[in-house]
Amino acid sequence: MTDEAGPWLVVGLGNPGREYAGNRHNVGFMVADLLAGRVGARFGRHRRAVAEVAEGRLGFGGPKLVLAKPLTYMNLSGGPVAGLAQFHKIPPERVIAVHDELDIPYGQLRVKCGGGEGGHNGLRSMSKSLGTKEYVRVRFGVGRPPGRQDPADFVLSDFSSVERKELEFLVDRAADVVESVVTRGVEPTQNLYHGG
Repeated sequence: MTDEAGPWLVVGLGNPGREYAGNRHNVGFMVADLLAGRVGARFGRHRRAVAEVAEGRLGFGGPKLVLAKPLTYMNLSGGPVAGLAQFHKIPPERVIAVHDELDIPYGQLRVKCGGGEGGHNGLRSMSKSLGTKEYVRVRFGVGRPPGRQDPADFVLSDFSSVERKELEFLVDRAADVVESVVTRGVEPTQNLYHGG
Protein backbone atom coordinates (compact mmCIF):
# COMPACT_ATOMS: atom_id res chain seq x y z
CA MET A 1 0.00 0.00 0.00
CA THR A 2 1.30 3.42 -0.89
CA ASP A 3 0.21 6.88 0.07
CA GLU A 4 -1.28 7.48 -3.39
CA ALA A 5 -4.75 6.72 -2.07
CA GLY A 6 -4.45 9.59 0.42
CA PRO A 7 -4.35 9.88 4.21
CA TRP A 8 -5.74 7.60 6.91
CA LEU A 9 -8.06 8.81 9.66
CA VAL A 10 -7.21 7.13 12.96
CA VAL A 11 -9.86 7.78 15.60
CA GLY A 12 -9.17 7.12 19.25
CA LEU A 13 -12.52 6.71 20.95
CA GLY A 14 -12.99 8.06 24.46
CA ASN A 15 -14.65 10.71 26.58
CA PRO A 16 -13.20 14.21 26.94
CA GLY A 17 -12.26 15.56 30.36
CA ARG A 18 -9.69 14.74 33.02
CA GLU A 19 -12.08 12.65 35.08
CA TYR A 20 -12.28 10.08 32.25
CA ALA A 21 -8.60 10.04 31.29
CA GLY A 22 -7.69 6.74 32.97
CA ASN A 23 -10.95 4.91 32.17
CA ARG A 24 -11.03 1.66 30.21
CA HIS A 25 -13.38 3.45 27.79
CA ASN A 26 -10.58 5.93 27.02
CA VAL A 27 -7.96 3.49 25.81
CA GLY A 28 -8.52 4.80 22.26
CA PHE A 29 -7.38 8.26 23.40
CA MET A 30 -4.28 6.70 24.98
CA VAL A 31 -3.33 4.99 21.70
CA ALA A 32 -3.98 8.18 19.69
CA ASP A 33 -1.74 10.16 22.06
CA LEU A 34 1.07 7.64 21.65
CA LEU A 35 0.74 7.66 17.85
CA ALA A 36 0.89 11.47 17.85
CA GLY A 37 4.16 11.25 19.77
CA ARG A 38 5.51 8.72 17.27
CA VAL A 39 4.80 10.94 14.26
CA GLY A 40 6.01 14.08 16.08
CA ALA A 41 2.61 15.78 16.02
CA ARG A 42 0.63 17.69 18.64
CA PHE A 43 -3.09 17.63 19.16
CA GLY A 44 -4.96 20.87 18.56
CA ARG A 45 -8.61 21.84 18.20
CA HIS A 46 -9.86 21.29 14.64
CA ARG A 47 -11.48 24.31 13.03
CA ARG A 48 -14.31 22.35 11.42
CA ALA A 49 -14.98 19.32 13.63
CA VAL A 50 -15.60 18.95 17.35
CA ALA A 51 -12.35 17.07 17.82
CA GLU A 52 -8.69 17.39 18.67
CA VAL A 53 -6.56 16.50 15.67
CA ALA A 54 -2.88 15.80 15.06
CA GLU A 55 -1.37 15.16 11.63
CA GLY A 56 1.89 13.54 10.66
CA ARG A 57 3.56 10.91 8.50
CA LEU A 58 4.64 7.39 9.38
CA GLY A 59 8.36 7.50 8.76
CA PHE A 60 10.04 9.67 6.16
CA GLY A 61 7.63 10.20 3.26
CA GLY A 62 5.33 7.49 4.62
CA PRO A 63 1.53 7.45 4.72
CA LYS A 64 -0.14 10.51 6.22
CA LEU A 65 -2.11 10.01 9.42
CA VAL A 66 -4.89 12.26 10.62
CA LEU A 67 -5.22 11.34 14.31
CA ALA A 68 -8.45 12.34 16.00
CA LYS A 69 -9.93 12.42 19.49
CA PRO A 70 -13.62 13.45 19.31
CA LEU A 71 -14.53 16.04 21.95
CA THR A 72 -18.14 14.96 22.09
CA TYR A 73 -19.01 12.19 24.50
CA MET A 74 -18.58 8.62 23.31
CA ASN A 75 -22.16 8.12 22.10
CA LEU A 76 -21.85 11.16 19.77
CA SER A 77 -18.41 10.36 18.33
CA GLY A 78 -19.76 9.76 14.82
CA GLY A 79 -20.47 13.40 13.96
CA PRO A 80 -16.88 14.61 14.39
CA VAL A 81 -15.53 11.48 12.66
CA ALA A 82 -17.78 11.93 9.61
CA GLY A 83 -16.91 15.65 9.54
CA LEU A 84 -13.17 14.92 9.53
CA ALA A 85 -13.53 12.17 6.91
CA GLN A 86 -15.41 14.61 4.67
CA PHE A 87 -13.00 17.49 5.31
CA HIS A 88 -9.93 15.38 4.49
CA LYS A 89 -11.70 13.36 1.74
CA ILE A 90 -10.97 10.06 3.48
CA PRO A 91 -13.17 7.08 2.50
CA PRO A 92 -14.55 4.80 5.27
CA GLU A 93 -12.18 1.94 4.37
CA ARG A 94 -9.27 4.22 5.40
CA VAL A 95 -10.85 5.07 8.75
CA ILE A 96 -9.50 3.17 11.78
CA ALA A 97 -11.37 3.26 15.09
CA VAL A 98 -9.34 2.31 18.19
CA HIS A 99 -11.64 1.28 21.03
CA ASP A 100 -12.12 -0.76 24.20
CA GLU A 101 -13.75 -4.17 23.74
CA LEU A 102 -15.59 -6.05 26.51
CA ASP A 103 -15.80 -9.31 24.54
CA ILE A 104 -12.02 -9.75 24.36
CA PRO A 105 -9.89 -10.67 27.40
CA TYR A 106 -7.68 -7.93 28.83
CA GLY A 107 -4.38 -7.69 27.01
CA GLN A 108 -5.58 -9.08 23.67
CA LEU A 109 -5.81 -6.99 20.53
CA ARG A 110 -7.94 -7.79 17.52
CA VAL A 111 -8.39 -6.14 14.14
CA LYS A 112 -11.40 -6.39 11.87
CA CYS A 113 -13.10 -4.49 9.10
CA GLY A 114 -16.84 -4.00 9.32
CA GLY A 115 -19.20 -6.14 11.38
CA GLY A 116 -21.39 -5.31 14.34
CA GLU A 117 -20.75 -2.80 17.08
CA GLY A 118 -21.19 -5.21 20.01
CA GLY A 119 -23.16 -2.63 21.98
CA HIS A 120 -20.32 -0.08 21.77
CA ASN A 121 -21.95 3.36 21.60
CA GLY A 122 -18.95 5.02 19.96
CA LEU A 123 -18.94 2.50 17.12
CA ARG A 124 -22.72 2.69 16.75
CA SER A 125 -22.48 6.47 16.39
CA MET A 126 -19.63 6.16 13.87
CA SER A 127 -21.51 3.62 11.73
CA LYS A 128 -24.59 5.82 11.69
CA SER A 129 -22.72 9.02 10.81
CA LEU A 130 -20.44 7.39 8.21
CA GLY A 131 -23.42 5.57 6.69
CA THR A 132 -21.50 2.28 6.72
CA LYS A 133 -19.94 -0.28 9.05
CA GLU A 134 -17.11 -0.90 6.61
CA TYR A 135 -14.30 0.80 8.49
CA VAL A 136 -11.41 -0.80 10.37
CA ARG A 137 -11.58 -1.45 14.10
CA VAL A 138 -8.59 -2.01 16.36
CA ARG A 139 -10.21 -3.67 19.36
CA PHE A 140 -8.39 -3.40 22.69
CA GLY A 141 -9.59 -6.13 25.02
CA VAL A 142 -10.65 -4.94 28.46
CA GLY A 143 -12.48 -8.15 29.44
CA ARG A 144 -15.85 -8.58 31.13
CA PRO A 145 -16.72 -6.85 34.40
CA PRO A 146 -16.24 -8.91 37.57
CA GLY A 147 -19.29 -10.36 39.31
CA ARG A 148 -22.47 -8.46 38.61
CA GLN A 149 -20.90 -5.10 37.88
CA ASP A 150 -22.73 -3.16 35.20
CA PRO A 151 -20.65 -3.12 31.97
CA ALA A 152 -21.28 0.65 31.64
CA ASP A 153 -19.81 1.27 35.10
CA PHE A 154 -16.93 -1.09 34.35
CA VAL A 155 -15.79 0.72 31.18
CA LEU A 156 -16.16 4.09 32.93
CA SER A 157 -13.83 3.01 35.73
CA ASP A 158 -10.04 3.13 35.66
CA PHE A 159 -7.83 0.17 34.87
CA SER A 160 -6.95 -1.83 37.98
CA SER A 161 -3.50 -1.56 39.55
CA VAL A 162 -2.65 -5.03 38.17
CA GLU A 163 -3.83 -4.05 34.67
CA ARG A 164 -1.88 -0.78 34.80
CA LYS A 165 1.37 -2.73 35.11
CA GLU A 166 0.87 -3.95 31.54
CA LEU A 167 -1.08 -1.01 30.16
CA GLU A 168 1.83 0.98 28.75
CA PHE A 169 3.12 -2.06 26.86
CA LEU A 170 -0.37 -2.87 25.52
CA VAL A 171 -1.04 0.71 24.37
CA ASP A 172 2.33 0.60 22.61
CA ARG A 173 1.38 -2.69 20.94
CA ALA A 174 -2.01 -1.28 19.89
CA ALA A 175 -0.18 1.63 18.22
CA ASP A 176 1.98 -0.95 16.41
CA VAL A 177 -1.20 -2.66 15.21
CA VAL A 178 -2.56 0.63 13.82
CA GLU A 179 0.71 1.27 11.99
CA SER A 180 0.62 -2.27 10.61
CA VAL A 181 -2.92 -1.80 9.25
CA VAL A 182 -1.80 1.37 7.48
CA THR A 183 1.41 -0.07 6.03
CA ARG A 184 0.50 -3.75 5.49
CA GLY A 185 -3.30 -3.99 5.43
CA VAL A 186 -5.89 -5.67 7.64
CA GLU A 187 -5.31 -9.33 6.77
CA PRO A 188 -1.51 -9.34 7.17
CA THR A 189 -1.98 -7.50 10.48
CA GLN A 190 -4.45 -10.11 11.67
CA ASN A 191 -1.97 -12.85 10.77
CA LEU A 192 0.78 -11.02 12.63
CA TYR A 193 -1.01 -10.03 15.83
CA HIS A 194 -3.90 -12.44 16.40
CA GLY A 195 -1.64 -15.20 17.65
CA GLY A 196 -1.35 -13.75 21.14
